[in-house]
Amino acid sequence: MNRYAPVLRALGMIVMLFALTMLAPLTLSWIVDDGAQSVYDESFALTLLCGLFLWYRYRSCRREMNVRDGFLMVVLVWTVLPAFAALPLMLQLGISHTDAYFEAMSGLTTTGATVLAGIDQLPMSINLWRHQLVWVGGMGLIVLAIAILPLLGIGGRQMFKAETPGPMKDAKLTPRIASTAKGLWGVYVGVSLLCILAYRLAGMSWFDAVCHGFSTMGLGGFSTHDASFGFFDSPAIEAVAIAFMLVAGMNFGTLFLAVSRQSLRPYLHDPEAGWFLAVCLVSVFGIAIFLGAHDVYPEFLVALRHSAFNVVSIATTTGYASVDYALWPVFAPLWMLFLCSFATSAGSTGGGIKMARALLLYKQVYREIVRAMHPNAVYSVRIGGQVAPPGILFAVLAFGFMYMVSIVSLTLLLVFTGLDAITAFTAIVAMVNNTGPGLGEVGPSTTFAVLEDFQTWICSFAMLLGRLEIFTLLVVLTPAFWRR
Repeated sequence: MNRYAPVLRALGMIVMLFALTMLAPLTLSWIVDDGAQSVYDESFALTLLCGLFLWYRYRSCRREMNVRDGFLMVVLVWTVLPAFAALPLMLQLGISHTDAYFEAMSGLTTTGATVLAGIDQLPMSINLWRHQLVWVGGMGLIVLAIAILPLLGIGGRQMFKAETPGPMKDAKLTPRIASTAKGLWGVYVGVSLLCILAYRLAGMSWFDAVCHGFSTMGLGGFSTHDASFGFFDSPAIEAVAIAFMLVAGMNFGTLFLAVSRQSLRPYLHDPEAGWFLAVCLVSVFGIAIFLGAHDVYPEFLVALRHSAFNVVSIATTTGYASVDYALWPVFAPLWMLFLCSFATSAGSTGGGIKMARALLLYKQVYREIVRAMHPNAVYSVRIGGQVAPPGILFAVLAFGFMYMVSIVSLTLLLVFTGLDAITAFTAIVAMVNNTGPGLGEVGPSTTFAVLEDFQTWICSFAMLLGRLEIFTLLVVLTPAFWRR
């Protein structure tokens, strides 16, 4: 066990840190007296004591963590924390551990799928807890730990690289990992405050503004209302959501540079930003024209409004809905689910394979076509003006292969359990891409409560697989990882 002592010591510290996040809903529960005070008392105490036990048991171990430890640490955090996050949901709402774990995993992985109905009547502190999970999970609790606990002495660089999404994990914004994490979280907090204020000015209550600000910046899609953004039916609120979903769908590293240099020039040099915005813009107008041509809405501006909000929501893997887009002609929601597979940028809070990988895959395919016609031609794959090293290209190709294998395998597994093909396929696509709603029985107007327990656990695994970008989880599951 000494081999894993530094991992368990660090896990204990992060669990204790996570316990502190329960103080916000606990405080709100006492203020509004929503009947959940004892639930948070018990959940906070249990979480804190478990973390304290782990830390105290292995407190004397000061060995630096290696790369293998970093992978294990990340997987443990994202599997253990949902179990603690599920405690308030189980104790207050009386739902099963399976459903509570799914809801907590959905929040922390910023998926936004829910098994809960009657959300409007939930205690305020429970709704705040759900949305806070999305916000904390958006930037990653491990990155937060590195930012505010620089004295961990447990190999922050290994944890940061295993946690950070995207193919360019070695890119550094500052010389020190702790400084990078602090910078990212500083920007994340600042933009989140702006989002909350914008929602309030657009007409939301302060509580709704805070909750939706959290889930918007985390691209999680949780809402305080069963009807999601359809409850507000406000073009102004939808416009605010669109703007901040687009911001959150781009690389926070680029935003960090733009803020620190007080210039938008970093976005001009970001190879993903232009493609991300162009894909979203073309899709918004394309779907609006498509809806108009099929007489879904009588006026083009109405079609454009609903297209803009729902296309951006799904493309950025947020999962909000202003209408039941599952009732649109089937091409539109399928195209939206296709977008969520690749549209968001590396370094964003979104899911999917990321635009950087999509661009590299496209350019690699084009390169092979050129080489087939001109065998002696020298054609380098470039992204952002730089030649992509062969190692990155091979890694992206392997990721693309495993991404498809994961979706097909998990879809077949759900179909084997009795789900229809449309529900199974779209549920897995939504889970692996951390998007939220699918189609069929798990569409935007329904919940995942229709699933059986085994199906729910499959979806929980798919969310974890997508959040950890497949390889981080698969590395830990291989026998070679556990050999000395």
